[in-house]
Amino acid sequence: MISEFLSYGFVQRGLLAGTLVAASCALLGVFLVLKRLSLIGDGMSHICLTGVAVALLTSTSPVYMSIPVVMLSSLGIMKLTQKFRVNGDAAIGIVSAAGLSIGLLITALAGGFNTDLLSFLFGSILTVSWTEAVLCAVLLSVILLLLVGFYRDLTSACFDEPFAKTRGISVQTVNTVLILITSVAVVLAFKVVGIFLISALLIIPPVSALLVSRTFKGVLWKAVAFSVVSVWVGVFISFVCDIPSGAAIILVNLLVLACSFIWMKLGNNHDR
Repeated sequence: MISEFLSYGFVQRGLLAGTLVAASCALLGVFLVLKRLSLIGDGMSHICLTGVAVALLTSTSPVYMSIPVVMLSSLGIMKLTQKFRVNGDAAIGIVSAAGLSIGLLITALAGGFNTDLLSFLFGSILTVSWTEAVLCAVLLSVILLLLVGFYRDLTSACFDEPFAKTRGISVQTVNTVLILITSVAVVLAFKVVGIFLISALLIIPPVSALLVSRTFKGVLWKAVAFSVVSVWVGVFISFVCDIPSGAAIILVNLLVLACSFIWMKLGNNHDR
């Protein structure tokens, strides 16, 4: 069964892209969760609908159309919080609502929901192209290079912003780069789990890793491991049971989260 499953070219492409996206979202998600910005993924995912709707209306690539739309919207969220002193959650809600409503309006103008749009809403990992897989590889490479080159700056800005500023670290630049890279990750992830479930891929694996890890590096690598394993198991389940891949991936992530919580509780009881 497994050998037959892995023999299909579309499955290989999907698993490759899913692995790369899962690792990227897990690494970014750790920083977003610790900086209390995890909900920004949910806001960006709703904004994706606008990019996808415009792409379907103009017969262009949903990925290439959505990337600039989501990046500009994420910068708009930052400006709302910095210039107009709007609370972060409120800013995310405002931009998210605007993106979702505009996307639905354009969708109506384009003739309503169709099969292509539904695949973006709920995920269709087995339709990923080699070009999209290469983009996922580039994204993960950029994230890893930033982690290796600016690890101390990133961790300082994540755990103690005032201290980071005293060290001469531009916290605003770090936040901007983090948000922009997350924008790209969100766009590339909507083929894997769907627009409505992207935020779960950014939040659940890091939270699971935080429950069972004692070091920050342990959190990073366990989040990646949890996320990648969930994608592989979820895609296999969706293939065998003929259910949406996005839902299967997130359900496996939730199972991992439940196991992590149990592990943490058992560990605390043993320490007592």
